This record gives sequence, structure tokens and C-alpha cells, in this order.
Amino acid sequence: MKNSRHSDRSGFTLLEILLSLALVALILVALNTFLFSMGELWGRNTDLRLFDQHVRAVTRFLDHELRTAVLPPAAIARSTPIALQDVTPQNGMQEKLLTFDLPAGSRLIVWPDPKRPLPEVVCSLQARQNEGLFLIWHSRLEKNFDTDPPRETLITPLCTALAYDYYDSDAQRWSTETALKPDPAGGTTPLTPQRLRLKFTYGKLTSETVVTLPIAAEGLPLF
Repeated sequence: MKNSRHSDRSGFTLLEILLSLALVALILVALNTFLFSMGELWGRNTDLRLFDQHVRAVTRFLDHELRTAVLPPAAIARSTPIALQDVTPQNGMQEKLLTFDLPAGSRLIVWPDPKRPLPEVVCSLQARQNEGLFLIWHSRLEKNFDTDPPRETLITPLCTALAYDYYDSDAQRWSTETALKPDPAGGTTPLTPQRLRLKFTYGKLTSETVVTLPIAAEGLPLF
């Protein structure tokens, strides 16, 4: 005769199921709290992160374009491919602007006819109060190059100031000027700075970056 007083235990009791559900609920609540906290922290710093990314992108763009301007065929050794020139933008106010050539143009330059972009583009940089930093450009191959005002492309509206760094080799120190430094020899063209200092502002956020103006050199570039 078989003993049926003891049977194998199978399944879970109601108490065990309730305890399991309670543990799962606690874990889900803790996980949700963690995710919402991380999302709040991440969103809180969104403006700062996007602002820093924008500042770095503009600085890299300017550095790349200026380095391109001192490479052949845009420049030859011992020349001054980046210099100050008189430029008359569309507002009609002539100004000494930092000017350079880009034989193949730039990714920011959009011609009226995209199928026939012109080479030998002359570019200048201009900072305007309450407007931002502009790229002033036109091609030497345009029919009315000498008479028509150049085109304009806004690089960034967040650049609120453009200053110039000069190195004094005698005093062995740098100085920052808010305006172009006049020629001490009495020339009409101001001195070309060695660095550009850009200030960016967005709300309460501010940042300052420096772009070194490269020079044309013999042989292969060092970068």
C-alpha cells in the first residue's frame, strides 16, 4: 500500500507570490526614480553642452579655413596669404578686415548656382555687434568682382566680440587689443595680429577661444 501522507511540494504559495511581486515593484520604483533623476540632470546641462559644442565647432572651422589659406596653391612660401584689406560689405561701410583666399571655396559658401560654384574665393571675417561673426566672400572670377559688394554668410550669431592678440618680441609678451593695432611706423594699414580672440555669449553662458593665424612656410605643413 502506497504512502500518500507526504506528497512532493510543487508551485509557490500565495504568500511567496505576493512577496515576489512586492520586491519587483520596489525594484521598478527604484529604477524609475534613478532614470528620472539622470534625465533631469542630463536635461539641466543641455544648454551648456550644446553651447560648448557650438563654440568648439566654430573654432575648428576657423582654424581649418585659415590653415587652408596658407597652403599651396592659395599661398606661396614667405608670402602673406592672411592680411588686412579694405572691404566694403553690403552695408556700404568700408572696413579693414582680415582677408584670405580659398581656392576651392568653403562648405559654408553657397553659390546662387550650386552646379557652377566658382573657385578663387576671397574671404574676410567681420564681427558685428548684436549680429555675430560673418564670412564675407566673393570670387575673383565674377564679372563685377571690383564693383559689386561681396556676399555674406553668418558663421555664428553667438560671437559677441572679436579681439586681436599681438606679440611684442622685444618685451616678449602678448597683448590683447579690441581694435586693430596701428602701424608704429606710420603706415596706413594696421598691423596684422598673430591670433584672433573670440568671445561667445548665450544667455548667462560665456566662453572665449583663441585661433592662431598660421603663416606660409616652405615644404610640407607641420600639422
